[in-house]
Amino acid sequence: MAHLHPVILSGGVGTRLWPLSRSHFPKQLLALTGDRSLIQDTARRATGPGYTAPIIVCNVEHRFLIAEQMRATGVSPQEILLEPQGRNTAPAAAVAALIVAEKDPDGLLLLMPADHVIRDVEAFGRAVDSASVAAAEGYLTTFGIAPTSPETGYGYIQRGPALYGNEKSFSVRRFVEKPNRATAASYVEAGDFYWNSGMFLFQAKSFLAELERLEPALLAQCFAAVRDGRRDLDFFRLDAKAFEACKSISIDYAVMEHTAKAAIVPVEMGWSDIGSWEALWDASDKDDAGNALMGDAVHHGSRHSYLRSEGPLVAAVGVENLIVVATKDAVLVSRKDASQDVKKIVEQLERDGRELHVTHRKVYRPWGTYEGLDMGENFQVKRITVNPGAKLSLQMHHRRTEHWVVVSGIARVTRDSEVFTLKENESTFIPLGAKHRLENIGSEPLQIIEVQSGRYLGEDDIIRFEDSYGR
Repeated sequence: MAHLHPVILSGGVGTRLWPLSRSHFPKQLLALTGDRSLIQDTARRATGPGYTAPIIVCNVEHRFLIAEQMRATGVSPQEILLEPQGRNTAPAAAVAALIVAEKDPDGLLLLMPADHVIRDVEAFGRAVDSASVAAAEGYLTTFGIAPTSPETGYGYIQRGPALYGNEKSFSVRRFVEKPNRATAASYVEAGDFYWNSGMFLFQAKSFLAELERLEPALLAQCFAAVRDGRRDLDFFRLDAKAFEACKSISIDYAVMEHTAKAAIVPVEMGWSDIGSWEALWDASDKDDAGNALMGDAVHHGSRHSYLRSEGPLVAAVGVENLIVVATKDAVLVSRKDASQDVKKIVEQLERDGRELHVTHRKVYRPWGTYEGLDMGENFQVKRITVNPGAKLSLQMHHRRTEHWVVVSGIARVTRDSEVFTLKENESTFIPLGAKHRLENIGSEPLQIIEVQSGRYLGEDDIIRFEDSYGR
């Protein structure tokens, strides 16, 4: 039996789930419906006999976060491919298929967006088994979700006759764009239309053959991006010039809507693409009044609402059909049926030159995190957490000094020619122009409070002497 290579597509930024999802920490990296992030759940559901280690295609900015989340959940990817710029799903699938075809000519690709929820993993596994049979015969197989309502936010696929010898897989009669509500209702009533899940299963060589026929220039650019790419630590950087020359196009538009080899496996598996706060409310556990409560959130007399806090207490009284989400630096209040338009707020923030759509107050780095606590004229206070065994780059500042106070853990400090240890309740001072480095030499996270003082406190004042892993 051919090996099944999971390919996790992690290129989105999830603007509709702002303020929780931001471009430097998008929704697939968030634990939205349980203890694990969406990408961790995606990786874990495609493990076991017959599966290889996954290939992950992601934004270069997210590489260390994804690598750390995979490590934390016990998954060792066979490749983490870094896109220099997002180019939609067809180029991402093509580079993964080229790598698999080189290693495993008969290998199957299971393409999965990183940000979907699947409640019934056993049903998912059965659908993968059926799709694998069709894919081994050369079909390019997609998964159709049995519709539960006339949704207008999804594309639809109409099935044709069952494939010979595989009654759970069907030919595709047609793909249709997102319909209006009346048309969507007619599709649901017809019984042979399914939501387009955006998940696919096919042989690498079959997909590449169709791509060569339909989009030869795109395939050539993807080939060059892999050929001229380079290894960087645990990652593979696709060649920027070649990949950025690729057309930005989805698998549907590039191949699936034009091939005679398209097949569909219908499935009911508790699927959601979590495309809005309303969709997340729908996928969440609720109380008897239909409220989903996350974090420090309470209510009185409220109904059918989603209340979530990542910071201060959220208290709602007598509200109905609302989304209320609080982070440490922003609060969103929206009617549930208007939550698709949250992206308009993100667009406004971007136009206004604000950073609230880019980063959280807590910023993640390969070595740990830092979080802004307070700032004013000529000073800034941060909480820095350094993971066990991790260190910041050797660096220097010309326009600010720093005071470090160890809250917990054991720090090794380099300050010019001095190297010394600091423990809990001990502190040190980093003067202007001193080369310095902070390391965690303990087995627990190192937490320090840093007070910066000077006439300029921005990132441009950092001169690094080694790697790019610093703040």
